[in-house]
Amino acid sequence: MQLIYSPASPFVRKVCVLMEEAGIADQISKLPVATTALATAPEALAANPTGKIPALTRTDGPAIYDSRVICRYLDDRAESGLYPDTRLWEVLTLEATADAIMESGIAMVYEARLRPPEKQFDGWIEAQWGKIARAVSVINERWMSHLNGPLDMSHIAVACALGYLDFRMADRAWRKGNDALDDWYATFSQRPSMQATEPE
Repeated sequence: MQLIYSPASPFVRKVCVLMEEAGIADQISKLPVATTALATAPEALAANPTGKIPALTRTDGPAIYDSRVICRYLDDRAESGLYPDTRLWEVLTLEATADAIMESGIAMVYEARLRPPEKQFDGWIEAQWGKIARAVSVINERWMSHLNGPLDMSHIAVACALGYLDFRMADRAWRKGNDALDDWYATFSQRPSMQATEPE
């Protein structure tokens, strides 16, 4: 199997952290690509008609894509139990919340990087940050008992989302007013899987 990836993508990082936690990182090669919404890498396009990463090519079937699909596939293959049946809907909901943080964060980065300055819309950027801030606040207020429980995919997703906020928009200070989540992330981010996948 081969993972088509960019190390700066939080969606890619989710997959890579799972690979580390499941002990299968050495079973999957990585193909780094440089791709954006305006300039799609041909390798990404060949694996995913939308050109988005990550995508996972396989020898025993067609390429699969979308980080949630890849994570479910690899978790099932490795039997790592990161989507436990006993709390599956909570895991999926929290993973979706983390993915929404990532999506809004990437949208903010693209607005600043890909659009000419005279066409950038500050109101739209702030609306994206509003989504992020609300999601982070809800995780801090409602989900800490879950995050402090046994490791599952939602922990990985939330950590990768928060890591992306630190990586791309540290000046936005997501920690303010979210002390419990801040403390949790300070510990979780020290896991070997997180350290091994930290973007430069």
